[in-house]
Amino acid sequence: MSAPLAPFPVGRAPLRQSRTRGARPGEPEEAILMIGIPRDQWYVAAYSSEIGQELFSRTICSEPILFWRTRSGQVTAVSDRCVHRRFPLSQSPSRLVDDQVVCGYHGFTYGPDGKCTAVPGQTRIPRTARLQPYPLVEQDSLVWVFIGDPAKADAASIPRAPYLDSPGYTTVAGMEPLKARFSLLVDNLLDLSHETYLHGGYIGTPEVAATPITTEVDEDAGVVHVSRHMDDAECPPFYAKSTGLQGRISRWQDIEYTPPCLYKLHSRIAPVGSVPNPDGSDPDAFHVEVVYAITPETEHSTHDFWAVARDFALDDQEVSDFLAENNRTVVLQDVTALEILERVVATEPEGYQELSINIDTGGLAARRMLKRIGAQQQSVPARS
Repeated sequence: MSAPLAPFPVGRAPLRQSRTRGARPGEPEEAILMIGIPRDQWYVAAYSSEIGQELFSRTICSEPILFWRTRSGQVTAVSDRCVHRRFPLSQSPSRLVDDQVVCGYHGFTYGPDGKCTAVPGQTRIPRTARLQPYPLVEQDSLVWVFIGDPAKADAASIPRAPYLDSPGYTTVAGMEPLKARFSLLVDNLLDLSHETYLHGGYIGTPEVAATPITTEVDEDAGVVHVSRHMDDAECPPFYAKSTGLQGRISRWQDIEYTPPCLYKLHSRIAPVGSVPNPDGSDPDAFHVEVVYAITPETEHSTHDFWAVARDFALDDQEVSDFLAENNRTVVLQDVTALEILERVVATEPEGYQELSINIDTGGLAARRMLKRIGAQQQSVPARS
């Protein structure tokens, strides 16, 4: 078993730490209802494997976007509406012809850059006949698009998850539609104590809820860290059946959340008493990198991308099938709970006060960071 490509740093210097406290009830900057969709941000739109040489559409932050892969292998992203009569270009009988999309309603034709190349009944192409192009980056098996002002699209700011397509890891992945606002999923993933109760029999054990967490906020990097180290814990079926470990284990959960989209859970599973070596190597442990891309579809629906990368049993298809099936089951349990929560939150009376405790410090830090991103956007005049 090799050390992870990007392990959670062992013995790293302290960051600027958020105060470990419950929320003051009713604080507007921490209310889940007050968190809208951040713009001028990168979001995961698809897995690379989803996009081929055919038309593919997905709504991101309430914007319908059309994707296809050109014959040279490049992915393009443009608005999924013909400029003529708004017909969705992803709908049949629209089609791709020589890397260009032909509208199935009136035949307007567009190149990969969104510029119109042909219109019916005339040779002159109106100057404004072009689809909105979206900045796009394909990396780590993910397709990222920038929602907002294209001039602010800095590809270097996209968080990385290199293990998703590293030869040293084997990855299973999927995406589940979630009929709930994205901030509810952020809350869910930053407080893993719910594993004990919602995911018992799969990933949850009593020690997850019983073990205190450490929350740190790196304001400069814009990352929320939440750590829970269980030195002597029950081995849940999710890990017992995939690693072969039985009985009691050492189980570490180290979260990195980079708002608004990327969540990474560095999981370390090892025999009790095992710790990484001073040089960072960790030969006695199994490492599982769980990645979620939390992409708003609309104000009240979310694309729940999930991936599980492991550094052991790389060629064992049975392990891959087991992890894929079980993680999807866990994700669907979250989906059921969060869709119930969405209905509750959407109809609760104004001024409702929720109670927060120490295990909520990571989620509250994420809420504050998301609110700050939104406030920064509102302070800059929107570009027409």
